[in-house]
Amino acid sequence: MSPTRNVLEDVFDSFVGDRSELIPVLQKVQEALGYLSEEAMLEVAAFTRVPESTVFGVATFYSQFKFSPVGRNIIKVCRGTGCYVKGAPRLLDEVEKILRIKDGETTPDFEYTLETVACFGSCALAPVVVINDKVYGSVTPDMLQALLTDGNGKA
Repeated sequence: MSPTRNVLEDVFDSFVGDRSELIPVLQKVQEALGYLSEEAMLEVAAFTRVPESTVFGVATFYSQFKFSPVGRNIIKVCRGTGCYVKGAPRLLDEVEKILRIKDGETTPDFEYTLETVACFGSCALAPVVVINDKVYGSVTPDMLQALLTDGNGKA
């Protein structure tokens, strides 16, 4: 049995296999594997008794789902209006320079993935950067190097 199959069986043990569980199952699979592989989505389709095309359609509809491995550290830069006006484009440029990747990319060592998000809803803290689900407000380009290395080893 493949390692992926073992992980999927562990995830499936928490569910009954009903089609109403499709999104929660996909979320748990992604949480366990780090992304949704084609193999995993086919297994989810069989488990939930949902057509494969529906599983792929649902997974591609929601931006939360990833189809390639992501870094251990997820860096998100808000590009909402408040953050944009207060300097988010400069922050994005600086993160791209530090990590040598662009929005939507992952470093070759899978240490970091860089994403932009439409809005975090933290406009009073603009500009906002979220690192591994921790929100940092009033971020300046000069702060980024320290934020990226704080507790994460290297940048």
